[in-house]
Amino acid sequence: MDNDWGALMLQSRFFRNSLKIIAVLLIIFLTTKVSFLLNPIISMIKILALPFMLAGFFYYMFRPLVNYLTRRKVNRSAAILLLYFVLAGFITLLAILVWPLLRTQVQNLMNNIPQLVSGFQIQLNQLQDSRFFSMLGPNETDWTQNLTKYLDSSITYVTNYLSNSVSAFTNFLFVISTVPFILYYMLKEGGKLSKAVLKVTPRAYRKDVKEALSDMDGALSGYIVGRVIITSLLALMMYIGFLFIGLPYSLLLAVVSLFFNLIPYIGQFLGAIPCLIVGFIDSPTTAIWVLVIILVAQQIEGNLLAPHIYGKRLDVHPLTTVVLVLVGGDLLGIVGILAALPIYLVAKIIVVLLYRLFLAEKVEEFVE
Repeated sequence: MDNDWGALMLQSRFFRNSLKIIAVLLIIFLTTKVSFLLNPIISMIKILALPFMLAGFFYYMFRPLVNYLTRRKVNRSAAILLLYFVLAGFITLLAILVWPLLRTQVQNLMNNIPQLVSGFQIQLNQLQDSRFFSMLGPNETDWTQNLTKYLDSSITYVTNYLSNSVSAFTNFLFVISTVPFILYYMLKEGGKLSKAVLKVTPRAYRKDVKEALSDMDGALSGYIVGRVIITSLLALMMYIGFLFIGLPYSLLLAVVSLFFNLIPYIGQFLGAIPCLIVGFIDSPTTAIWVLVIILVAQQIEGNLLAPHIYGKRLDVHPLTTVVLVLVGGDLLGIVGILAALPIYLVAKIIVVLLYRLFLAEKVEEFVE
């Protein structure tokens, strides 16, 4: 009788799933007890995460060009080396044409930080003495002094961090030296990864897994390429607008905004802050024009460029994106911020695949 009851329990789906959950929880618990064995692996992953992420980013950027050359009967290795040669020439051209102006603006900004803070305080005082703010009373307008202190302390912190970040510079050199090698092998043999995954996949699931891998590749490619195109066009529009109104440090501010705008949604606000501060230091009217330029550029990007470039491939709610960016930043810093949305897109496709396979299995059991 006990044997029959045990056999019935083993045949119960709920019981089997409960055993699987218990096994997973037991594995997680045992993993925490041998963390000293995993620490070297975790450290290695942290070191290699950024180079591999950047290599994957450039992989999706340059893969269409390599595939085009390959279709033109060019050897794949030769096509990659040719691409590297063209990129080296392009970077050299940028260094000759753009870098001197950008370097000058950076040096001027660093040298003029005390004057900028003083100018910011002067503009706030003038704004505080205006008729509108004078009606608020003296207690309510003390925020101008606090705002100046916050700005001064923030600039001091950033300056000290940049001047003392020897380790960050070392990591930057490590990334720069390793990314080209990782990217070369990704471009050369990246197509073999999906074939290797399909090779170890059971035959009954190969069609679904192949479709999921294709969806993942398309989602990552569409997001990365689209994000770069959109942020570049947005930065270009802002730079042209800043030149038109004569905003100081226009090129530097456009470049800073470009990197901030790589972060979905939140990056638009973060990139606008330094532009508005510099504009406000010049004059409140300039700040208003800067705001108008940023809003117009973002409206063009959001209503005209993004729908045509992304289409329906990036179907993610804005609130979901903000939560992903905040969680990714808390867990992995800047790497987590940039990788949060691509990881979510991949995870979403995997979950949909597993759910579809689960439903198919339930249907088969019902038919039987």
